[in-house]
Amino acid sequence: MVVRSKAAPPTPWSRNMAEPQIHKTAYVHSFSNMIGDVRVGAHVLVAPGTSIRADEGTPFSIGEYSNIQDGVVIHGLDAGRVVGDDNNPYSVWIGKNCSIAHMALIHGPAYVGDSCFIGFRSTVFNARVGKGCIVMMHALIQDVEIPPGKYIPSGAIITNQQQADRLPNVTETDTKFATHVLGINEALRSGYHCVEDKACVLEIRNEAPGAVSSNSNATTQETMTITQEAISQVRDLLAGGYRIGTEHVDERRFRTGSWQSCAPIESKNLSDVISSLEQCLAEHRGEYVRLIGIDAKAKRRVLETIVQRPNGQVSSTNGNGHSSYRPSNTSSSYSAPTGNGGGLPTELADQVNHILTQGLRLATEHVDERRFRTGSWKSCAPIESKNLSQVLAELGNCLAEHQGEYVRLIGIDPKAKRRVVETIIQRPNEPLATNGNGSASSAAKNYSSSSNSAPSGGSGHLGNGVADTVRQILSQGLRLGAEHVSKRRFSSGSWESCGAIDTQNQSQALGAIDGFIRQYPGEYIRIIGIDPKAKRRVVETIVQRP
Repeated sequence: MVVRSKAAPPTPWSRNMAEPQIHKTAYVHSFSNMIGDVRVGAHVLVAPGTSIRADEGTPFSIGEYSNIQDGVVIHGLDAGRVVGDDNNPYSVWIGKNCSIAHMALIHGPAYVGDSCFIGFRSTVFNARVGKGCIVMMHALIQDVEIPPGKYIPSGAIITNQQQADRLPNVTETDTKFATHVLGINEALRSGYHCVEDKACVLEIRNEAPGAVSSNSNATTQETMTITQEAISQVRDLLAGGYRIGTEHVDERRFRTGSWQSCAPIESKNLSDVISSLEQCLAEHRGEYVRLIGIDAKAKRRVLETIVQRPNGQVSSTNGNGHSSYRPSNTSSSYSAPTGNGGGLPTELADQVNHILTQGLRLATEHVDERRFRTGSWKSCAPIESKNLSQVLAELGNCLAEHQGEYVRLIGIDPKAKRRVVETIIQRPNEPLATNGNGSASSAAKNYSSSSNSAPSGGSGHLGNGVADTVRQILSQGLRLGAEHVSKRRFSSGSWESCGAIDTQNQSQALGAIDGFIRQYPGEYIRIIGIDPKAKRRVVETIVQRP
């Protein structure tokens, strides 16, 4: 990376000719200009066409994971300083996780707190913008102090403190927007580093499965630890108000489900969470590591996805090397048992263990092909035990007893008295078979409402898995929605709404989804279950892939 940066010129007010200090993980485009004592933190992106000139007012500080977009100008007057978060004087202080959008002007003395968004062509001069503020386009902020968490609308002119104190608070939608912009620019930073790394480029062009580097020194697949899908999962979970956790386990203990927690992640900031995840992966290389989404109010897990396996590679959950955001109450992909009670696939056993460790009750139901479409499920024998081996034995009995039928696994929250997991683990016309030693055959078939049953290329034909998922969403009293995204924008998580699905009738809902599949051939389409009371998403399932 050749960066056009140089020392400040000697002047009557500054004779030290200080040079920029750029962290090795930051990416500063060669078409940007950086002069003088500019301190660029970790994972910062400085886009083309920027001018960051600490030759009059000095120094400048740009916090980690912030992004300075095209055409931004940062300069400062010799007179006047602000106090940074480290209690030192600065001409310009930009905190962590900030987005300074295209052609904005930050002119010192100026302070921009952590997690702020400064919109296109907006100006901040001789002012302090508190933590978490959202400044929209063409705004002027001058000679004032904006309290934390305020929203400044497009075109606003805030030049006295009375105006600043009356500003409205940011909304959840505003925060999601700012978080999304951060995620996009973090992906761009990783991508720009990758372009300059021959090994990374060759891997992408050969379409070899692997992760995208989140650090500037990645040269081989072993050092590339976090996929963009994992980053997107983290971003979506944070936007949904969930807490993030990580766990690890070695190969020997993986089969018993003896996971151990990595260091707690208290932050709800995307960059801090990704840093903690990177640290966990680095500390436990050669082990399984999984990412966890936690609903703090309900005190339950909504996502568990493996992001590293013992060979150092990212988990391939859908057969193409990528993970997908899938809360725990959606129909996840598991191997259908093919043993006759003499053994169950490891993934199914792991899922059962997950349900039990969450404090959920476990049950099973079955239905024949004729009654499947009417949803007339019948319960198998009750499972009272919470012992993993006993539960697996009873599950094996249910599967053996109802060969040739659908069987589904259910996780029940006993406090809320509702189902939070429903997963079909057996379908008809798939004879149970063993591999000669009583254990499940390795030829077990995967079922998933987000992969195998998903239509491809807009066929207009919905599989049973999709219909079953829609039925589950509607039966839980959730609202149904759908979103689409092109292949190019899939990695950045830039999903767009397909349109409203206002009906609670299953056939009408399926007809609407079928229409979306026809309307957006060659794109990803996912269906969404929305809890109208909590006003949050509880299900996201991809039903079409390009």
